Amino acid sequence: MSAPGTAEQPLRAPVDGGELVATVWRADASGTPVVAIHGITANHRSFSPLAARLESPLLAVDLRGRGGSRALPGPYGLVQHAEDVAAAMRAAGIARAIVVGHSMGAFVAVRLASAHPELVASLVLVDGGLPLRPAPAGSELSPEDVLGPAIERLRMTFASTDEYRAFWRQHPAFGPYWSAAIEEYVDYDLVPVDAHAEVESATGALRPSANPDAVVANLVELDGRGGYADALVGLTMPMLLLRSPRGLFDDSPGLYDDEWLATWRSRLPQLEVGDVENTNHYTILMGSGVDDVAAAVARLAPVEQREGR
Repeated sequence: MSAPGTAEQPLRAPVDGGELVATVWRADASGTPVVAIHGITANHRSFSPLAARLESPLLAVDLRGRGGSRALPGPYGLVQHAEDVAAAMRAAGIARAIVVGHSMGAFVAVRLASAHPELVASLVLVDGGLPLRPAPAGSELSPEDVLGPAIERLRMTFASTDEYRAFWRQHPAFGPYWSAAIEEYVDYDLVPVDAHAEVESATGALRPSANPDAVVANLVELDGRGGYADALVGLTMPMLLLRSPRGLFDDSPGLYDDEWLATWRSRLPQLEVGDVENTNHYTILMGSGVDDVAAAVARLAPVEQREGR
């Protein structure tokens, strides 16, 4: 499902272990290319609404262990994801782009910009990319504590597309904001059960595409460990963070409270921050917030063009 006049071109990029699945929208458009990187349990169809609002080429990938790239083996770390995105850019003929990352995808965008600054003109970090506030001393949050239904579903099976849609309609951050774009994203995420997959229930024939092992491997990296924080601080290109006031369950607060955000703004003088009101962690991209994301891309595109890159 794409907007009228929005041509889609499938892409398979050679990477370590196989091929990365991606889509390029408006491959022949003349605007500054945009590369889009999805969240931790998501897939590249989360960027369909953004693609419909841009006049530039937009490349969106299924990260290793998700969507059409589910079968790719590990490692699943942020550094590997960044190398995979770089390979997809080469396969698409994109030499330099505005990179948009949502949630964990923003962390991948930072790793890409650090490893390959020549590829990244600027960064739009959509409710992600800054290390998450550490858990209180002596405690450790589980994946279920952080992601709730988004992680629980990965070990479930479903008998039909309708059953999977019904699951998502009960999610507090999705159900009240249901749309054709969200439905397409959910439908794409459902795949046949792997022949040798270990699942908790064998009553259904379908399962979500994200590999639970890949998700857990990335979740532990979101506190800035492994040199990530240093990589972020070392960046020099323009960066714009769009923050949602509500979190993963449509509640408040969102991922980054004011105090934590101020700490990171003091370390990143080039970082601009914009709050996208009346959105949660998901609708900032797949709901009413997508216009703000498109506006952020448009703001950064003239900078790229003026500098003749």
